[in-house]
Amino acid sequence: MDAFPRRAEIARETSETRIHLTLNLDGTGRAEVATGIGFLDHMLTALARHSMVDLVVRAEGDLHIDFHHTTEDVGIVLGQAIRRALADKRGIRRYGQALVPMDEALAECAIDISGRPFLVWSASFPRDKVGEMDTELFEEFFRAVAMNSAMTVHLTQRAGTNAHHIAEGLFKAFARALRMAAEADPRAEGTVPSTKGMLEA
Repeated sequence: MDAFPRRAEIARETSETRIHLTLNLDGTGRAEVATGIGFLDHMLTALARHSMVDLVVRAEGDLHIDFHHTTEDVGIVLGQAIRRALADKRGIRRYGQALVPMDEALAECAIDISGRPFLVWSASFPRDKVGEMDTELFEEFFRAVAMNSAMTVHLTQRAGTNAHHIAEGLFKAFARALRMAAEADPRAEGTVPSTKGMLEA
């Protein structure tokens, strides 16, 4: 896998947002993130650090309306970058899971880099906002990532009463599961981890 750098660069521009993102799946956890949404920047930085990807995100959006378009579109572009960087998915583990405690909160994520996009979301928040960010947008973000990366993602809140801790636990669990699923399997010898011989829908 070293012969083929698992990197992607994507630019997306609509009437609502303008986003430029670069991703290196085999990075060191370095993040340079500026979306205009402070808490989303915090979560994306944690995602990079715990998945050990290098991530650069520059986003401009219609924040004067609300944070929905920017959050969703960053998720779209991140998902596209993950899918592109994984290429034909040869030699990866494919499955990943993580259980992450964050003080009183406990978050779980399971990922299948399957070529079949799906999100199962089971989380609730005790308040409508964390900082200035609507908590309902976390589900929108992960749905956009799952759909555009063509991964099956299950995200579950096992415990928690603090909205910040719940959100951070979910992002870190996703990051840790992604790291496991996308990493090289030394026993796979460049094969596709599927009896079909391919990982597509």
